[in-house]
Amino acid sequence: MKSSIKVMTFDKEIMSTFNTFKQLRPHLREDEFVEKIRRLQDKYQYKVVTVIENDEVKAVAGYRVIESLAWGNYLYVDDLITDKSSRQKGYANILWNWLINEAKKYDFEQLHLDSGVQRHDAHRFYLKGGLDITCHHFQMEV
Repeated sequence: MKSSIKVMTFDKEIMSTFNTFKQLRPHLREDEFVEKIRRLQDKYQYKVVTVIENDEVKAVAGYRVIESLAWGNYLYVDDLITDKSSRQKGYANILWNWLINEAKKYDFEQLHLDSGVQRHDAHRFYLKGGLDITCHHFQMEV
């Protein structure tokens, strides 16, 4: 069956990505999910894009376009998740290539993402996909 890429815009479409998002972001609550995505869209131009096959979400990404003094204009990938039942089937690669092409289409200078230090499989994918480890990300609770 042929996979397709779809940018999710309607509430029902966004909600269809919840179970996949929750696999990476277990703190998310279903009753707040669409409202949270809408807030991110309004404040940060956050977009949700999916790989769909047989009307099922196989992989999902959330991304934003950002400008900073350090890196100029760039596409920032907040979330990149393949549904656990669909891993190792090329869906992440389809989505990855789409994200890179999206950055090129709008003439962005770079693509960025952060990844938890424990996500070794994801790191292998990112390095194979052409990313370099260029900095450390620091955080603290306040």
